Amino acid sequence: MPDTLSPTEARRMALAAQGFGAARPLGGVGIRQFGRNADRLGLHQIDSVNVLARAHYLPAFSRLGAYDAALLDRAAWGPRRERRLFEYWAHEASLLPLDLHPLLRWRMARADRGEAGYAGLRRFALERRAEAMALLGRIREEGPLAASDFDRGRPGWWEWSEAKRGLEWLFYAGHLTTATRRRSFERVYDLPERVLPAALLARPTPSEPEAHRALVERAARALGVATLNELADYFRLAPADARPAVAALTEEGVLLPVTVPGWPAAWRHRDARAPRRLHARALLAPFDPLVWERARTERLFGFRYRIEIYVPADRRLHGYYVLPFLLGDRLVARVDLKADRAARRLLVPAVHEEPGAPPETREELAAELYLLAAWLGLDEVVMPPGMPG
Repeated sequence: MPDTLSPTEARRMALAAQGFGAARPLGGVGIRQFGRNADRLGLHQIDSVNVLARAHYLPAFSRLGAYDAALLDRAAWGPRRERRLFEYWAHEASLLPLDLHPLLRWRMARADRGEAGYAGLRRFALERRAEAMALLGRIREEGPLAASDFDRGRPGWWEWSEAKRGLEWLFYAGHLTTATRRRSFERVYDLPERVLPAALLARPTPSEPEAHRALVERAARALGVATLNELADYFRLAPADARPAVAALTEEGVLLPVTVPGWPAAWRHRDARAPRRLHARALLAPFDPLVWERARTERLFGFRYRIEIYVPADRRLHGYYVLPFLLGDRLVARVDLKADRAARRLLVPAVHEEPGAPPETREELAAELYLLAAWLGLDEVVMPPGMPG
């Protein structure tokens, strides 16, 4: 591969690395296809907003098509023998393949020492450690518990928010992990040794520099081509931790410096390739790793994207829960979506095509919306004017 990439080559390289370089599997999606996709991405960012579907379910749909969402539930929160994912703070709250657990223990250790997390959490590592250990002791004795199980009226226990902070510090520091999620999506905590495979917990813990190199390499593999900030951001590494990792991987030939016109300094993974053409068609969750870094999205696609959930309704430009629509190697539209589960309808309040969108955009989008509705178990798609019915 040349050491200079055109913007188009960089975009196609990024798309291929993210799993959009191949057709969706035919004949159904099993645990093998799901697992390969999870390994390729390295994580699914968790989000509790359920206007359409919770965001961690959508990246697999975007790449694989109509898969059984129970595959993700079992991989993340099922019986111990079926666990393939675990929850931790990586790129925000995330579901990650199990083999990343040793690579994040340095972050758990920093949190345990009070060197990571916001002030409210760090206090539990330092002056309030005994209180947190009391929470841990109760879970050890009683089994899995959620924050709401620590009754505010029980003598000697705190208000819900204080219990939640203590539990979150225990989670961040690796003393607890997620056993399951309740119907309300509330996290239920338990001891790692009762949830995660014993063989995983017995794996050696790499040094911090080794872990940082491995995480940057995974980020580079998932991104294809990226800047230093993007390589660091994927697993939320500090630049001071990412910079020497990038330098070491460059010296080893794992990362190759490339020039992309209009980009800052960039690197591509040595295995990354730019297909000549892509035939992708996908709706992307706001927290999909292809678009979660907004400056990268704008650089790759010329597509300025902001989520408007917290914007007052009269000031929204595109809608409440808006998904970019990928067609080929371009983001060609934005679609406001809502699942009306009671009426079993997929509501499409608005479609906004991008300038220069190809003429087949609406037909292809309609096909993808019907596929999405069927996957969500909805019987009808309510289109806005001008969309194929």
